[in-house]
Amino acid sequence: MQIKIINKSTHALPDYETIASAGLDLRANITESITLKSLERTLVKTGLFIELPIGTEAQVRPRSGLAAKKGITVLNAPGTVDADYRGEIGVILVNLSNQDFTIENGERIAQLVIAKHERAQWVEVKELSETSRGEGGFGSTGVK
Repeated sequence: MQIKIINKSTHALPDYETIASAGLDLRANITESITLKSLERTLVKTGLFIELPIGTEAQVRPRSGLAAKKGITVLNAPGTVDADYRGEIGVILVNLSNQDFTIENGERIAQLVIAKHERAQWVEVKELSETSRGEGGFGSTGVK
């Protein structure tokens, strides 16, 4: 799938790290380092603008290494970039660790996954079909 992109950053276009990678790495495009204290959040710009085909979205997801090693994650994961959005892609990062974390220009801060999606059409009914789970909610299918 081809996607139009404008790159106003000082970095190369996002790329897949391996042939089997699902996500493209997004890099911080900042003029000064940003230090996130414990439980602080910030919007980090990427300098990237995209035009997605209708029926697709771009999902902004955390990088597992940053999450596991530093406690840094994407606050609204996954963040959705809709096909009609033309603004700059930004990443809302949050520091869930108890130590400061400094974001440098060019640092890989998140990954972008391109995904197809469906549009639902509601069909109003008076009742839904029965299942073995029924109305069981959170944790109802797990170990007790």
